[in-house]
Amino acid sequence: MDALNALLTRRSSPRLTTPAPNDEQLNLLISAALRAADHALLRPWRFLSISGEGLDKLGALFVQAEHAAGRSLSEVDRQKLSAKPHRAPLIIVAIACLKEHDKVPLIEQEYSAAAGVQCLSLAAYAMGLGAMWRTGSKAYDETVRSGLGLTSAEKIIGFLYLGTPCGPLKGLVQRDPKEFLTHWK
Repeated sequence: MDALNALLTRRSSPRLTTPAPNDEQLNLLISAALRAADHALLRPWRFLSISGEGLDKLGALFVQAEHAAGRSLSEVDRQKLSAKPHRAPLIIVAIACLKEHDKVPLIEQEYSAAAGVQCLSLAAYAMGLGAMWRTGSKAYDETVRSGLGLTSAEKIIGFLYLGTPCGPLKGLVQRDPKEFLTHWK
């Protein structure tokens, strides 16, 4: 698929199954992420790959975060929360690695990391893989951040669920670019 076609037709894949991207595909996906816009070439990102038993551990970490926040869970809610990482065979945790810099504000570094996730997502779509970018409260939870080994200078930008799409993709919503573009005079 050419780049413009991928940009104009990309859709998220909320339903994913095996197989996960193989090592070669994963290397290409991360290579695409590394092409994101990056003021001063700070490379303010890193990525964690979670699959297999790691998905179980991530689910347990989500449950631990609820307990640490003082929220009790019914057994049904605990099982549902611990199963969330299994919505895909592979999760990439995108992390902004923020560095003090006199010309690059921290927010620009977060934007750069987010652009990396978008590049990764587009590459997955172009390769025929499915991707779903999820954030949610667990991306901001200190127990989850700590459990994943983040430093105080790092933030989770999102959890990118990757796999093989199962079921039809949602229809492509066409938007008129003129509704979003204003010419300033």
